Amino acid sequence: MIYRYASLLVTALIALIISGCSSTPPPKNTYDNLCSIYYHDSEWKHAAQRAYKRWGVPPYVSMAIIHQESRFKPHAQPEREYALGLIPLPRASSAYGYSQAKDGTWGDYMRSTGNSGASRSDIYDTLDFIGWYNYQTHKQLGISRKDTFKLYLAYHEGRTGYKRRTYLGKKWLLNVAKKVSNRARMYSKQYQKCA
Repeated sequence: MIYRYASLLVTALIALIISGCSSTPPPKNTYDNLCSIYYHDSEWKHAAQRAYKRWGVPPYVSMAIIHQESRFKPHAQPEREYALGLIPLPRASSAYGYSQAKDGTWGDYMRSTGNSGASRSDIYDTLDFIGWYNYQTHKQLGISRKDTFKLYLAYHEGRTGYKRRTYLGKKWLLNVAKKVSNRARMYSKQYQKCA
């Protein structure tokens, strides 16, 4: 009996410690204001600043990408289709978390950075991943780390797809990249007030 209570107490303490170290997703009414996101939970600001210092990708670029990819949902995944309306089929891709990074790309990030315990639902790891990915894009393709439009196209299509210009046949994607770029521009203006 004592063992059972001790076990429950240890579990509760671990949960409390973990929850104290994690960030909370911003509420929907803050999405259009970077400062509101930062004020909601300062971990977002700290994580964005840390990734910026490491990779040189401005926080407003990374945050605009997160908004587009997951709408700030830590466990976002592609929709699942159902056969006969009942039987769940495999998801269209392995994209997961804030960044919607696929398994292979996330694995490349963990190997490259040595961050073997990285989680796609952790904001520090996610912002570090986006910074890393865009830094690699900058190095390999020469795209400015402030050019959200081109960075997003390379992020979505992959660097090889970007080099092949696969985005040119996807008008919808060009429109999405423009929206992400506009959001980054808006976040950039706000960033000056709360950086």
